[in-house]
Amino acid sequence: MKILISGDALAIACGADQVAATFKALSPDARIERVSSWGMHWLEPLVELDGIGYGPVTSADVAAILAGTADALRIGRIADHPFIAGQTRLTFARAGKTRPLSLDDYEATGGWKGLRTAQTISPLAVIEAVTTSGLRGRGGAGFPAGIKWKTVHDARGVRKYIVCNADEGDSGTFADRMLMEGDPFCLIEGMAIAGLATGASKGFVYIRSEYPHAVAKMEAAVRLAAPIIAPFEIEIRVGAGAYVCGEETSLLNSLEGKRGEVRAKPPLPAHEGLFGCPTVINNVLTLAAVPFVLAEGAEAYANYGMGRSRGTMPIQLAGNVRNGGLYETAFGVTVKELVEVVGGGTASGRPIRAVQVGGPLGAYFPPALFDTPFDYEAFTAANGLIGHGGITVFDDSVDMAMQARFAFEFCAAESCGKCTPCRIGSTRGLETIDRILAGENRADNLALVADLCDIMQFGSLCALGGFTPHPVMSAIRHFPDDFERARRKAAA
Repeated sequence: MKILISGDALAIACGADQVAATFKALSPDARIERVSSWGMHWLEPLVELDGIGYGPVTSADVAAILAGTADALRIGRIADHPFIAGQTRLTFARAGKTRPLSLDDYEATGGWKGLRTAQTISPLAVIEAVTTSGLRGRGGAGFPAGIKWKTVHDARGVRKYIVCNADEGDSGTFADRMLMEGDPFCLIEGMAIAGLATGASKGFVYIRSEYPHAVAKMEAAVRLAAPIIAPFEIEIRVGAGAYVCGEETSLLNSLEGKRGEVRAKPPLPAHEGLFGCPTVINNVLTLAAVPFVLAEGAEAYANYGMGRSRGTMPIQLAGNVRNGGLYETAFGVTVKELVEVVGGGTASGRPIRAVQVGGPLGAYFPPALFDTPFDYEAFTAANGLIGHGGITVFDDSVDMAMQARFAFEFCAAESCGKCTPCRIGSTRGLETIDRILAGENRADNLALVADLCDIMQFGSLCALGGFTPHPVMSAIRHFPDDFERARRKAAA
């Protein structure tokens, strides 16, 4: 009997360790393996027994599963479940199937094929493959990865570096954590390929301190993979929890032991980055997509997607949603399909009123915009952003005026203080929103918020101040009744 149980942090938080211990106690001869997560978070702890899935499982359910009487928990073959069968899994192809720290499992599922291909061709040919694939940064900006790599390749420097931004700070996002905990060798392989392409000899993975399981998995995986990727080497660094260090230049300052604050550009990190040397900075999902591109060919990756958004995007469904989890699919799927069909609507059963795409700096979309395709350009045209691919769902009980207030509050708390528009604008914005909520001069104060947002958007040094206007103004634009309700409540 073979029993697979996820060792993912979310599964552990839901009781997976206790479930595994109970299986061991009741069936000591069974082969129990802790594997990566399928990403079906609403079913965790998810147990796979001889190919059949059960979830969510508690220790009290184990005896019934072993006896074959747990029909209410049985979901059949996990790979055939609509949530999994409807996906196009390129980056997360091993999710739920392999042991995270098994080199044998990784190689048996195509691991290192991309690196070996890269080792047989020239650095420029590797860069050309990444460019042709259409791969863009999956951390938020959507900048073409091949152009960034070519810039570092051409730059002169005593040393060059590959920096992986694993400071996954957006609310409702967890794809980076899932990949580092479930398939760490994939990220390591992507970084090694980037090193070959650009001439970098060392890489750093900057992981947020709130991810202790990911840190431990990555440190162990780096030790195991060291002989395979040599002479390229990787070092793990742990951040101190500052949201702004998800911005690339703040991250570089933190790596150098300095205060985590934004650097003015130019120079770009590709010219003068870590320790003043040419540096590639990509996030986890970008680098983890590279092995597929080199292993299967640029065209195989570029065949997915729409317009200038090529390949797949691991989308994270969170908030008030029935089927929360990770859903990897080609660009082009609509927001409506993601939240109503894949996500199954709200967990509360109430109507969906809004979704926020792109973390705390993303715009709020009302149902009228749910036909927007998941595509960089389409979201930009709708005054939104894809960001890291997180979707947070809200039902009709949400107060959008309070959500606008939270955006300013969050920015004020997390601002590094380097630039005036972000440092002062967020604080003044919070004060002005509070006056609106108190019913004071609603029209004038709304106009003042719009002016503040305009200054923040175009005057801030980084996306923290520059993107905060997205949630604020989208809440005002699409949900004006909530701000009028606050005025009437104050007047009463």
